[in-house]
Amino acid sequence: MSFAAYDPSVTILVLWDIDHTLLSIGPLSGELYRDTFVKVTAQPFERLADMAGRTDLAITSETLRLHGIVPTDALLASFAEALAAAFDSNRDRLAAQGRALHGARDALQTLAGRDDIVQSVLTGNAEPIARCKLAAFDLDRFVDFDIGAYGMDGAERPPLVALARQRAEGKYGLTFDASTTVLIGDTPKDVEAGHQGGARVVAVATGSSTIDDLKAAGAELVLPDLRDTDAVVAAVLDVSGP
Repeated sequence: MSFAAYDPSVTILVLWDIDHTLLSIGPLSGELYRDTFVKVTAQPFERLADMAGRTDLAITSETLRLHGIVPTDALLASFAEALAAAFDSNRDRLAAQGRALHGARDALQTLAGRDDIVQSVLTGNAEPIARCKLAAFDLDRFVDFDIGAYGMDGAERPPLVALARQRAEGKYGLTFDASTTVLIGDTPKDVEAGHQGGARVVAVATGSSTIDDLKAAGAELVLPDLRDTDAVVAAVLDVSGP
């Protein structure tokens, strides 16, 4: 695939997936989901919905349905609040049991230092949980959470791209389209969300998906990981443009 020459006068909106792209916290998410379910519903926990590449809204809704519980707006709001509180009270465990992935800090810091980049997150996590996870590894200072899109903003991820773009345009007074919006993620679902939502995708094989998986999904560029900061920056710039 060929790309147009990079135009330094154009500002690029970079949207990062979080889990398995920037960091990993192991089985802790599932544990906190289970604990929150019991606390909020006062029912025994039996089964957690598939979490991979999905929003908190979708995961919570399906988990409740699997237990015969109707996911009303009020219940979903209560669950989201309790889950965020659980993550906040377990920040020490996040840092102890999890890790920032190799190269994540340098990539975020380098892009944050560029005048032609604004960056945030596009994640299945609710906003308080996204903030908590990044803060646990001192990565939160590199992204603008005001312009991100989060797991309680909608059940499906593709519409979150347009929402993040709208928030970025409102804050910065700039216009972003598919050629100036880059999503960085680690799964075919990230690729799908980016393309359906209107973004170019740089995929990284830092999760369970292989380089071949991500290429087959149609990512514009695929990197093995984030270790090579120059390669990450070059990828963002290369996929941007008409």
